[in-house]
Amino acid sequence: MENSTLVQDFISQIWNNKAFEKLDNFLHQDFIDHSLPPLLPSDKEGTKRWIINTGNSFEHNTIIEDQVTEADKSIVKIRMNLKHIGAWRNIEPTGIDLHTIGYRFFKIKDGRIIEHWALIDGQAIENQLKDASHGCKIGE
Repeated sequence: MENSTLVQDFISQIWNNKAFEKLDNFLHQDFIDHSLPPLLPSDKEGTKRWIINTGNSFEHNTIIEDQVTEADKSIVKIRMNLKHIGAWRNIEPTGIDLHTIGYRFFKIKDGRIIEHWALIDGQAIENQLKDASHGCKIGE
């Protein structure tokens, strides 16, 4: 599988569709996720737990807006379309639809992802949720 397709399929099948039985098709046995919170292990199991945990707070669909792949590295600019369905950062579910953008960087070895880094704008998510939880007071 071409490296750019590997990354696209990983986001589609694992992040968007939660097909965790396919994780071994995408992740190298020595996989390290550099973007996970410190309480989670930085391996395949930690990544799975993070996707499940964030899925408890948000229904999400990640769209790749741009991708550059060269040799064993691929970076994607993503847009995450989210629906707030569970508590997140002490904000109770609002049910609103929101979005954020970010970047994911992958290093690939032997046809599998061996390392992952992410920079996702969590502050944009929090700002949209806080605005929604306060509601509009104009005209009241």
